[in-house]
Amino acid sequence: MSFPHKYKRTHRGLITVIFATIAITLAGCTHQSATQSTTLYERLGGQGTIDTVVENLLYRIADDPEVVVFFANTNIDLFAESLASQLCDVSDGPCHYEGPPMDRAHQHMGLTDAHFNRLVEHLDAAMQAEGIALGARNELLGRLAPMYTDVMRLQ
Repeated sequence: MSFPHKYKRTHRGLITVIFATIAITLAGCTHQSATQSTTLYERLGGQGTIDTVVENLLYRIADDPEVVVFFANTNIDLFAESLASQLCDVSDGPCHYEGPPMDRAHQHMGLTDAHFNRLVEHLDAAMQAEGIALGARNELLGRLAPMYTDVMRLQ
């Protein structure tokens, strides 16, 4: 196809813009794919960070007189191991949570929304203390949120 001379420069410029747009779009897709291929487990920092978050959470619970009473008869070592496994599993890590279902584990404890929310606040604070990014914290809390119904079912 032949264009008059005055349009050739515009035509080349348009082709350059189209190729640049395609290149930028493909680069964005590549970046998005790399981000999506990183699991939440990896963004949380892996098992070491999850274990540290659980330990930090346990100290926060121990210092909270309104929540610590629910753990009076709990084997803390077993609880810590189970919670770390659950967080690992929920975040697409290599673990498989094998503990009791949430409704059975929390049945007849007398938990209220205030207690539940307090534990969520402590978990978020423990993750912040370990430098976990806001997006990863929110995603983990979002994955845990559906458990609320089971935890509160048999109260």
